[in-house]
Amino acid sequence: MSQEVSQEEDRQEEDRRLLARAQDGDVSAFEALVGLHQDRVYGLALRMTRSEADAAEITQDTFLSAYQHLKDFRGEAAFGSWVHRIAANHALMRLRHRRVAQAAESELQAPEFTERGTLADYPVTDWSRDAEEKALDAELGQAIQQAADRLPEGYREVFLLKDVDGLSYEQIAEVTGDSIPAIKSRLHRARLALREAIDLFYNRDNRGV
Repeated sequence: MSQEVSQEEDRQEEDRRLLARAQDGDVSAFEALVGLHQDRVYGLALRMTRSEADAAEITQDTFLSAYQHLKDFRGEAAFGSWVHRIAANHALMRLRHRRVAQAAESELQAPEFTERGTLADYPVTDWSRDAEEKALDAELGQAIQQAADRLPEGYREVFLLKDVDGLSYEQIAEVTGDSIPAIKSRLHRARLALREAIDLFYNRDNRGV
């Protein structure tokens, strides 16, 4: 047994001891767990959000959520993996909120006018596509969303983390606790299923259905 494996087993055993005490109401034991894992949680949040302020808030929210659900944790996974999943969920919610806020801010920007009272930089590109093309895109997006919803949970999770939220394979492995080859395999199958949904959509459209 390598020294690294032995150290990891020792860490997990220490986590189990502290967890048992924390679940019995020992606040100092939970504080010790926070001390053992906060750096890795912060590092994960920082890599996902690229913001020190967001990472700090996510770290606080992660351990608050963990404390609130401490008695629900049954130990199916290591404590470290559990809190990493919580941190990843908080980070993903933060990223999605950020994208929505940025999109809303962009849409609400007031038009600019020249000194003569005419619109400056009229957004021709944004309005050049006709209603039929926009409707087609909406239908395709709905078809892809429905196909994604039908994916098994593990496949859907990997697809969302990689292709929607842009995480690296290493980050996804850290979040899920799975190996990179297993993640790549599930992502490949998920992409095949979604590609099939896209092909079916266009074949339907070509048949005039």
